[in-house]
Amino acid sequence: MDKNKLKNHLEKLKEQINEHRYRYFVLDDPIISDSVYDSLFHELTKLEEAHPYLITPDSPTQRVGAEPAKRFNKVKHQSRMLSINDVFNFDELEKWQERLIKLGAGDVIENKGYFCELKMDGLAVSLVYENAVLKDGATRGDGSTGELVTSNLKTISSIPLKLNNNFDLNSNDDGHILCSRAKDKIMNGRFEVRGEVFLSKSDFNKLNSERRQQGLTEYANPRNIAAGSIRQLDPKITAERDLDFFVYSVADKVGLELHSQEHQLAKCLGFRVNANNKHCKDIDEVKEYLRYWHKNKENLPYQTDGVVVVVEDKKEFDRLGVVGKAPRGMIAYKFPAEEATSRVLDIVVQVGRTGKLTPVAVMNPTIVAGSTVSRATLHNLDEIKRKDIRIGDSVIVRKAGDVIPEVVAAIKEMRVGNEIEFMMPDTCPICGGKVIKREGEVDHYCPDLNCSVRQERGIGHFVSKNAFNIEGLGPKIIEQLLNSGLIKDASDIFALTEGDLQPLERFAEKSAKNLLDAVEQSKKISLERFIYALGIRHVGNETATDIAAQFGNLDAILNAGRGEFEAMYGVGKKVADSIADYFSDQKNINFIKGLKDRGINILPYHSPIKSQKLEGKTFVVTGKLESMTRDDAHKKIVQSGGKVASSVTSKTDYLVAGEDAGSKLLKAQKFGTTIITERDLLKLI
Repeated sequence: MDKNKLKNHLEKLKEQINEHRYRYFVLDDPIISDSVYDSLFHELTKLEEAHPYLITPDSPTQRVGAEPAKRFNKVKHQSRMLSINDVFNFDELEKWQERLIKLGAGDVIENKGYFCELKMDGLAVSLVYENAVLKDGATRGDGSTGELVTSNLKTISSIPLKLNNNFDLNSNDDGHILCSRAKDKIMNGRFEVRGEVFLSKSDFNKLNSERRQQGLTEYANPRNIAAGSIRQLDPKITAERDLDFFVYSVADKVGLELHSQEHQLAKCLGFRVNANNKHCKDIDEVKEYLRYWHKNKENLPYQTDGVVVVVEDKKEFDRLGVVGKAPRGMIAYKFPAEEATSRVLDIVVQVGRTGKLTPVAVMNPTIVAGSTVSRATLHNLDEIKRKDIRIGDSVIVRKAGDVIPEVVAAIKEMRVGNEIEFMMPDTCPICGGKVIKREGEVDHYCPDLNCSVRQERGIGHFVSKNAFNIEGLGPKIIEQLLNSGLIKDASDIFALTEGDLQPLERFAEKSAKNLLDAVEQSKKISLERFIYALGIRHVGNETATDIAAQFGNLDAILNAGRGEFEAMYGVGKKVADSIADYFSDQKNINFIKGLKDRGINILPYHSPIKSQKLEGKTFVVTGKLESMTRDDAHKKIVQSGGKVASSVTSKTDYLVAGEDAGSKLLKAQKFGTTIITERDLLKLI
C-alpha cells in the first residue's frame, strides 16, 4: 500500500474508532461489539508501530479515555485511572515480557512473578473513603476527570459504606496482617480503591426476560446495563439492577509490596475480590491460566473478555512507569474475538454438490474465535446486495455457530471510492455451463449433473460419516477415481476391486484392501442414513429420519405420491416438492436400483423409542459427559421419546451441560433454557 493510501486508511480507522469510542463510553449506545472495536484499535496500533511517522497527537492510541458525560458533577482523580494495552496471542504476550526484561525487570519477575486477574466486562470506578466512610464514588471518565456518581454506587450491596474495622489484629491471616500494619492510615485518613461494576449473566437474562414480556427492546449486553445504570439520575433505578462490584487495585500507598496484597487487604476491609484471580510464578503459568479461562469462561456467572496480567512486585511496577496511555508493567490479554475486522480482497464462487453457487469473500487473514480466517461465506447474491458488500470493503467477520466464518457487515464509512460491486457469473466457473436461478429462490445453480465439482462433492456426501460412512474414501481419492474413469457415480464404488485400486497413486496392497473392507462393511445401511446419503435438496439428517419413520421401508417411499410427502408432519411444500421430484426422476430410480444390484441392503426403519417420558421435549447435549458419550446421550433421549437438536434456540427445552460446555451454555442462558446435568437427564429418563 503506497503512503497516500496508507494515510487515508489510517484516517478512516481513526474516524471510526473515535466515533465508536464516543458512542460506547459517553453515549452508552454502541453499534458494534467490543471485539470489533478491539480489532479496529489493534489494527491502528500495529500500523502506527510499523509507520511511526504517521502517529498524530489526535490518534485514539494517544489518548487515555473518553470524555465524561455532562449530566453529572465532575471530580478530578488524585492519580490518573490509566488504560491497559492489549495483546491477542501468546507471541504478543512474550514480546511484552521481553520488553520488560530489556527494561531491567527480569530478575524481579523471575523472583516474584505475575498476578493474573479476570478482566471484567463492566464499568471502572473509583471509591474514596475518608475516616473509613465512603465519601466519593466516580467513573473513570477520561482518566483524569470522572463523573461523581456516589449515590448510585451506594446502592450496590458489595460496596461497603464503611470499611471493616473488626479484623483480628492477632490473626496470622495475610489480609489481617496487612490491615493491622496500615490500620491508622486507612481508618483515619483518605483511602481509595478502584474496581469494576458489573451485572451477572443471570440478572442480565432476568432483565431481558422482563423486557420481552413488556414488548420492549432487549439490552445488548451486561456491560451496557452496568454503565447505563451507574449513570441514572435516579438512584432508585440503579438499585433495581442488582449490580455487583469487584476491587482490582488499591490506589493509595499503604506499605504494600505485592499487587496480590492489594486484593488481600481489600478483602479484609470488606470488599468483594474475584476469587478466580491467581498469582503465577512465570509466563508459562500465566499461559496455563489463560488457556484454562479461555476454555471455561462460559461457566462463569459474569462476562469476561480477557485477563489482566500484572507485574507482582509493586516497586518494580512503579519503576517501569507509564508509556502513552498505559502502565508498562500491566497488559490485558484479550480472549480470541468472536468478531473481528478484515478487508475483502476478492469475491470468488464455489460450486456445491447440488450445483449451488456460493460467493466467498477472500480476505486479509484475521484471527476470529482463536483461528486464522482468510475466507468467509457471503451466502448468496441477495445477501451481498442486502449487506452492500463490495470488493475492497473493510468488513466485520464472525464465526457463525463458532465454526463457519461469515461476513456480517461492511464498514461503509471506510470506503475510499474504488470498491467494486460483485456480479454473479453467467456461467459455471468449473464446467462453463449456463448458470440458472429458479423462480422464487435466492440461490444460483449449475444445472449440469456432470459438472466435475458437483460429482466429487456429491460422492463425498454419499460416503460421509452420517451416510454410508466409508472410512478412507476422502476427497483426493474420490477425485482420483473419477479422473481415472473407475467410477462415474457413487454406485460404482461398490464394484471396485483390488486390481482397480493398486495401480493408483497412494494405494499399496494393504491400503487397497482396507478401503474395500470399509466399502463392504457399509453395504448394510439403515433407511434414514440411506435417504440422507442420496443428497436430496433440503433433506438433512432430521428430515431423512422423519421420512424413514413415516414410510418405514424403501418400497413405500418409491411408491408414494407427491401428496403423501406434502402430508408429512413438519415438512413444508418446498421440501416435499424436492423429495417428490427426486423420487419421480427415472435417473434417480435407476441409481437406487444399481445400488441394490450391487448388494446394498437397506434396512427397514426401526423405531428407537422405548418410552414416552420425554415426549414433546427438545434437548441439546454439550460438553464432556461423565458416564457416556454424547451419542449415547442422544440415543437415550430419542429412546425416551425426546428430540435431539444440534444448536440451542428459543424452542430448546433442555440443555444437558457437561464439562467444558462452551458457547451453547451461554446461548441457553440467553434464551432462558432449562440447564441440566447428566445426572438430571438420567433422572428424567
